[in-house]
Amino acid sequence: MNKPVLPLTYEHLDHWIESLRPDLLAQNFTMSIGILRGGAPLALMVSHAIGVPVAFLRYDRQSRSVAWDSTLPIPPAGTKVLLCEDIAGRGLTLTDCVAFLEQHGLAVTTLTGAVDELSRLQPDYAIDARGYFALFPWERQAYTARYRDDWAQVEAGQSTALAEDHEYATYAIDLDGILLPDVPLARYDEDLAAALAERDALLPFDVLPGIDLQRVRTIITGRPELDRARTEVWLARHGFGHLSLVMRAPHSHDESSAGAAAHKAAAALREGVTHFVESDPLQALLIARAAPLLRVIWWDAPTRTGTLVDARAWR
Repeated sequence: MNKPVLPLTYEHLDHWIESLRPDLLAQNFTMSIGILRGGAPLALMVSHAIGVPVAFLRYDRQSRSVAWDSTLPIPPAGTKVLLCEDIAGRGLTLTDCVAFLEQHGLAVTTLTGAVDELSRLQPDYAIDARGYFALFPWERQAYTARYRDDWAQVEAGQSTALAEDHEYATYAIDLDGILLPDVPLARYDEDLAAALAERDALLPFDVLPGIDLQRVRTIITGRPELDRARTEVWLARHGFGHLSLVMRAPHSHDESSAGAAAHKAAAALREGVTHFVESDPLQALLIARAAPLLRVIWWDAPTRTGTLVDARAWR
């Protein structure tokens, strides 16, 4: 997992399937078949794109058994089907599922969301992810520390299963505007020392974003690193001293909205979190654009409302 991440969003995958549509239509497939669970979203996208029914296979990695998991019958022998999986990995899932369908007399074409240098089988259709770690929207939790630890235990045979996906949800939060009120920027320009003293004396908000603080891994703030000592004093005074603190390095990111957002997005990815709660709407948009699979929530403290943010560059 030390490779650079290639984030593949639902929209990215949908556009890719749409680009394949003319070729897929020409193949005259009778059905798209998804391997549960990762292949299911792609099989559904294909089904909508080319107007064929969709069915699913269930695969057990330990026994290497394949089961037909659909109310629809297996298509007649001799017909063409498109088998969909999220990634052609180094394991046997895809090859075993192809063999299962071929044993029923079907002509099988394969489509995977990604293929890399470790893939055992070269799919007929795939996004080239060689040199990258392809990350899909349904497995955004894969970069959390807990998931990596659990996965290592499964790989070593010390555990038989991972936890449910939602149990890996991990948060990072902004500081000013989330735990305490923002001091207007004009005050810093007028009298920096007085503004900092005013900020140090602020009390936490009575109402914080509706998240379990036990799931908060770190605070990622746009405050510069030189403010660390006084910031840690405030956090400890108000019961937040147990949270790790990531501050902005001015030589890497300036204090502009773009600089602060770039710092926060990069830190959130390094920290391996699934969610980030941000107080500034512009920064929330920029963070979401920089980290497409991070769930970014803009928290508006005055109205006590949160908005899930998604953003892409306009081209």
